[in-house]
Amino acid sequence: MTTRRTRPAPRPPEGTPPPAELARQARAVLADAVRIAHWAADGTGKGATAPLAAQALERACAALELSPAQVRVGWDRARLAGLIELHGDTARPGWRLRAWDRDDSAVLRGWVALFDAWSLVHASPDGIEATAVAEAVEAVPQVLSLLQLSAGAVTVPALLDLLGQRVAELHEERCEVPYGPQEQPVSVGGRSAELNALLLDWALEGLASVGALTLGAGHATLTPLGNWAVWVKLEQICVAAQSPAGNIEQPAADMLLGCARLTPGPARAEYRAWLAARPVGSAVAELLAVARGEDALLRGLAFEALRVVGAPAEPVVRSVVAEAPLRPYALLWLAEYEGTDPDDAQDVLSREEATWLWVDTAAAVADHGETGLLVRHLDSAVQGTVPALLEEVRAVGHPRTVQVLVALAAAHPDPALAKAVRRAAFQVHTGGV
Repeated sequence: MTTRRTRPAPRPPEGTPPPAELARQARAVLADAVRIAHWAADGTGKGATAPLAAQALERACAALELSPAQVRVGWDRARLAGLIELHGDTARPGWRLRAWDRDDSAVLRGWVALFDAWSLVHASPDGIEATAVAEAVEAVPQVLSLLQLSAGAVTVPALLDLLGQRVAELHEERCEVPYGPQEQPVSVGGRSAELNALLLDWALEGLASVGALTLGAGHATLTPLGNWAVWVKLEQICVAAQSPAGNIEQPAADMLLGCARLTPGPARAEYRAWLAARPVGSAVAELLAVARGEDALLRGLAFEALRVVGAPAEPVVRSVVAEAPLRPYALLWLAEYEGTDPDDAQDVLSREEATWLWVDTAAAVADHGETGLLVRHLDSAVQGTVPALLEEVRAVGHPRTVQVLVALAAAHPDPALAKAVRRAAFQVHTGGV
């Protein structure tokens, strides 16, 4: 159990529009992307690939009355916002597109995904080293924080000074502080002030292009959408800071084990804290790597953590449906993500998939739980009778079947039932009938 104090739900800064208004603004930013996604979904975009092929580009321009440049920009935004999903070289409409007109939260998540990808939307200036561009991208969160905390316009010189200071800190962390005579004017970051200014202009233009800020004569101001998004990310950092000592720093497997005995609410708070401290892509990959391991308890907990990730995990979870050990977990995750009541989600599983999941869960209980839990786990089987369960468990081919049956036979108080379970375990072990 845990003694951590729960934190009241934070409220957005005063003056932040309600979610419905923020969603309206996000829909406006992504209007062309949504039109292109619908074009790809309704059959007129049949054969559309990523990147958009020349013939498909021509058809889109004609159908939507947009220029080729507008179509390319909208196509990229549709992909980055999750309106279009890539399956190999083919693009298909995403779940978020189907929810676009009715689900404000789906719209806001889609816009935030675009906001996070601003540096991909707006190409960096030619002739700049990738390292310098990466440093500018890494420094932008501090620039955004200043804009958010200022609650109004901030002059470009002030933002440039902050960018230079952050780049200097990055160089110090990497022991890259320059020394000796410098031929060009040098900023605080050890780079030319002109280069920092060029990169700041690029970053501000990129953020403005996705609707996060507006640019004036020598100053920048966050839009309501941008202000809200930066506040959300600052709150995520605060949540991460509340994690019990050491848990946030742990690899996924150790973090999940640390949460194993927490009740669902505190466990979800821990997952959020752990996720907030990591790039979402690498966090999802690490959780799935744990799920592919031999520990069934960690497999189930990994998918619980992926439920907290939500929309960014959806394409990756969908991609593992073909992996037999993960398929039942992935199907349940997708059903709940698409709005199915958790109590009804089991209906998406075939009889064989439900049996596999029963054995996998029993393996988790046998490894980590109490014997009484394993006996009670019998009641959750879809078969209804022990003989039917044993027959289908033997057929499903789970690698832990023998161990699960042996543990169940040892735990069950009914001698006759225990004997039948032991016989089934022996038959699986020897390959008998």
